[in-house]
Amino acid sequence: MQFRVRDWMMDLVVYVDPETLVTDALATMRRRYISSLIVNKGPNNPEFGILTSTDISDKIVAQHRNPGAVRVREIMTSPLITIDQDMAVEECARIMHQHRIHHLPVVDAAGMIVGMISATDFLVVAEAMGHSGDRALS
Repeated sequence: MQFRVRDWMMDLVVYVDPETLVTDALATMRRRYISSLIVNKGPNNPEFGILTSTDISDKIVAQHRNPGAVRVREIMTSPLITIDQDMAVEECARIMHQHRIHHLPVVDAAGMIVGMISATDFLVVAEAMGHSGDRALS
């Protein structure tokens, strides 16, 4: 059985403005029970970006920065690495491993962001693989 990204991604994609204070972005993440936000394009931000829980940990907490004085654009990751919704989950996992990332925006054939897949989604994928008889990703 072939597992595809579209079957495991979350189709909730939440966007944030690059000029938003990190404290406000954190409040949105907490209220929505999500660990990443897509950062919209803007006048000083020509590409989409992503803000993740890892960015918060590494660039705010570990560096003892005040999230009320930092804009999302200052700590986001850009440009985005994206994957196609029809990609096999094992290839998605390889890309995440290769780039050392835990969140990937998912795009459709037109390049529009339609979902998000994260490393924690692979817990459910692995469980399903075990129940379906597949014992390895490849």
